[in-house]
Amino acid sequence: MTTYPTDRHGLIHRSAALAAGFGDTEITRAVTRRELVRVARGVFVVPADRTPEELHRLSAIATGTSTDTVLSHQSAATVHGLEMLRPNLRRVHLTTGTLSGGRRSSVRHEHVGVLGESDIVTVGGIRVTSLERTAVDVARTTTMGFAGALAVFDSALRLGADRGVMEAMMASSARGIGQARRALRHADGESENPGESWSRAQMIEAGLLTPRLQHEFSDRTGNVIARTDFDWAGLLVGEFDGMAKYQKHLRPGETPFDAMRREKEREDALRGLGIMVLRWTWRDLERGLVVPMIRDWLVRLRLTAA
Repeated sequence: MTTYPTDRHGLIHRSAALAAGFGDTEITRAVTRRELVRVARGVFVVPADRTPEELHRLSAIATGTSTDTVLSHQSAATVHGLEMLRPNLRRVHLTTGTLSGGRRSSVRHEHVGVLGESDIVTVGGIRVTSLERTAVDVARTTTMGFAGALAVFDSALRLGADRGVMEAMMASSARGIGQARRALRHADGESENPGESWSRAQMIEAGLLTPRLQHEFSDRTGNVIARTDFDWAGLLVGEFDGMAKYQKHLRPGETPFDAMRREKEREDALRGLGIMVLRWTWRDLERGLVVPMIRDWLVRLRLTAA
């Protein structure tokens, strides 16, 4: 495998590659063969197994090192490690710091807006909007509506964002601010991923009984047997099953199948305590199947009226 010179972010700059003896034709061929991926003009990375969010983060960093503007919105979110619900990562987003001069191209979106000192932080040498400012901006502009806003606020709280600071940032009439305010009222850092956030958003919008999050259940001898995504009165448990969940909780030497089998054993232990366990996936959320399933069991268990 060809080894190219990289900077501290893992970016391969054309100028550095040329200085190391690589030619433009060689670089072009590497891009054609997908041995390299262009993330900005004259900047490349080795694709490896990078997620779309990781590729966008590198593209944002490559852009951010060559501009006086500040990375913001979805781009700043990828730098902070904020998890989002189906973000649009087509363009790198920046904020100008002024009330005019915004523009948009096929790969770049410059937003107008004045930023205070507290709105800007430096991450890895790159200027980005603060964690709180980023979460608010994404929540206002997400194409996934209330669910998208809830997901980014849940993630921000998981990363230690200050709820009060975010509330203060929304004392305006900016576009999308109502959606963001509503989502922040319901945001909870105990929600562990965007799939769980989307699940909760659907429950909230349907007016379902509010579930408890991440509760630990013990067996009759006091040993903890499960920590569940959602539960209602200790009688009904709800679990969102995204493959990323299994990947995240793999033990040394385990495969995703091993983790799924462990989950099945955990579910059997809960059923042994007389607890009903419901599971759903991304596809169930997309098809609107989750709310009717939960509502049916809440009625059956007499936790809510029909």
